[in-house]
Amino acid sequence: MTAQRIFFTGGSGKAGKHAIAYLLEQGHRVMNVDLVPLDLPGVDNLIADITDSGQMFNAMSSYAGFDELEPGTGVPPFDAVVHFAAVARILINPDNETFRVNTMGTYNVIEAAVKLGIKKIVIASSETVYGVCFSDGETNPHSLPLEEDYDIDPMDSYGLSKVVNEKTARSFQRRSGVDIYALRIGNVIEPHEYAEMFPGYFKNPEVRRRNVFCYIDARDLGQIVDLCLQKDGLGYQVFNAGNDTNGAIIPSKELAEKFFPGVPITRELDEHEALFSNRKIREVLGFKERHDWRNYVKPG
Repeated sequence: MTAQRIFFTGGSGKAGKHAIAYLLEQGHRVMNVDLVPLDLPGVDNLIADITDSGQMFNAMSSYAGFDELEPGTGVPPFDAVVHFAAVARILINPDNETFRVNTMGTYNVIEAAVKLGIKKIVIASSETVYGVCFSDGETNPHSLPLEEDYDIDPMDSYGLSKVVNEKTARSFQRRSGVDIYALRIGNVIEPHEYAEMFPGYFKNPEVRRRNVFCYIDARDLGQIVDLCLQKDGLGYQVFNAGNDTNGAIIPSKELAEKFFPGVPITRELDEHEALFSNRKIREVLGFKERHDWRNYVKPG
């Protein structure tokens, strides 16, 4: 695998820091572009604001470190852009600010990448686009499992911003022909959180209903990003980014019947197959889960 020079926005956040660590392990060079730097050996940092278009064009045509001055051949181009920077959920900023930062920031990043000739862009979408997580009241999905051809219909500012970002990505892909892949990222779990949180989930599974019981190990998310960087020629694609099974000990069919009664099941499910389906990343990208929750906490 050829090492790449990667422009990564939002790498100081919960998901980004683990994804960057994985990419560094694969031999890539990563410049983290965020409002705060990431304290991680080997990563380059640049402080910049995604909502400022000029800063994105400037940062994306910048040296990543002092060592890149030495050859005397100018700024080397980035091979790929990974865009994770965003207001992370509702109820952090006012709704209009969440929508502004997330949509304008994504527009600015993708526009700069396309106009600077970068041929691979990966953006962070979200499980919230399916309209269950941040809905007003208890909302059922239209069908299960949740797959990428679902008619996404969130009612909140964060989920809506991610729907708009997917449309923005598709628009830029059509006009440019470059590869732009959107990852609908499930509930991100860091290594230490299994022991802290999962026993409580098993005792009270209803607390995971709004996430449709999904999770993505932060390190497995890094693998998914890397697989996207390696897979060329797919044009515009949307992928659910989740682990193979539910974050629950109840079998999938029983889980659906108990917490989503009456919701149509569109195909046969394996015993513990995730209701937030990752079948597409397994079949198209070759994703192989490495961090099942069962490796870190015992059920019951």
